[in-house]
Amino acid sequence: MAETKRIGVLTAGGDCPGLNAVIRGVVKSAGTHGYEVIGFLKGYEGLVDPVSYIPLNAKNTTGILGQGGTILGSTNKGRFAATVGVNDRLELDPELVAGVKTTMEQLNISGLICIGGDGSLAVAQQFHEQGIPVVGVPKTIDNDLSSTAFTFGFFSAVFCATDALDRLHTTAASHERVMVLEVMGRHAGWIALYAGVAGGGDVILIPEIPWSFDSVCQAIINREQRGKKFTLVVVAEGAELPTGALVTQERRGEQKQVRLGGIGNIVGCEIEKRLGKETRTVVLGHLQRGGSPTTFDRVLATQYGAHAVRLIIERKFGQMVTYWPPDMGNCSLLDAIKLSSVNPNCSAVQAARALGVCFGDDNKAAPWSYKPEEGNGSCEPCSTSMMGLPKPSVPTH
Repeated sequence: MAETKRIGVLTAGGDCPGLNAVIRGVVKSAGTHGYEVIGFLKGYEGLVDPVSYIPLNAKNTTGILGQGGTILGSTNKGRFAATVGVNDRLELDPELVAGVKTTMEQLNISGLICIGGDGSLAVAQQFHEQGIPVVGVPKTIDNDLSSTAFTFGFFSAVFCATDALDRLHTTAASHERVMVLEVMGRHAGWIALYAGVAGGGDVILIPEIPWSFDSVCQAIINREQRGKKFTLVVVAEGAELPTGALVTQERRGEQKQVRLGGIGNIVGCEIEKRLGKETRTVVLGHLQRGGSPTTFDRVLATQYGAHAVRLIIERKFGQMVTYWPPDMGNCSLLDAIKLSSVNPNCSAVQAARALGVCFGDDNKAAPWSYKPEEGNGSCEPCSTSMMGLPKPSVPTH
């Protein structure tokens, strides 16, 4: 009698809308190819003593497509932290890796699907280097993984931030106030940029563009002179202050990466101090991570799950599923975990400038004074680059 073929799957790092949609995509696709699926609990922690997992099937994954969070649980702490700071790598304990190998062998797992962001996929990369059959699925609301146009969860987070701006717009206009909205994104400004454009932000502050309080305040004054008595300011949590300092919160326990947050309050207080204009600050925080995934993220996450199974069947280990509209492809985990940041001269930024959005800098150039061949917004080779996305490598199928 032939041995049962099994695929393992886990969700690591921070939670994100669409995780359950990926899990469902894995289970349904694996079932059509004759594989059983095992879901490891609490991320990588479930792989080693005490090993913790549940069988996944059509019955216990029914109805989870639009459900937020993850039915497998997750953690961004613990024994498997593999990054500290932006790109610094920490080597995993060899005994942990050996324990993972033992678990894979005992459960007869053909391949492990690791759903996570840069830190989680850095762990998967180390697994791959040690001969463990893994494939990755890009998960992060920050959209900061290179080699893929979009990570699932990003547009759900943008939807949340845009909805907040819509609501702040009405109260800001009613009371003639400055409203500052702080959004997530860590060291990349994708959420702030997209939400700022979609929600009619007047000032957008992101990590990739140095800014000054003088420029921000002047933009508010200019609006006042045009009869606009209110201003919406969107600031990414990872945007550095004009001094170059990064606003962080106190580290807790064994946490390796700094906790960003607090810049919104600093920006709001400084604006009120300088202009004497009533200012309010809203920090969205984990609201951006929760709730149901948008339609786009449900479709994208489902495709990621199905194509992750394809990579295992094709034995393309050490790869991450990628998305370059309209195609799904794959790239090496090593390439995938590199940080993807906003190009300051990309066409999304250029379009925002043409609409009168201030990025807090002293850029006085005409909005369209850039050359596509410099990598600032060329439509080649993928139309997604028109919104400032990194230039893709050719996907392999």
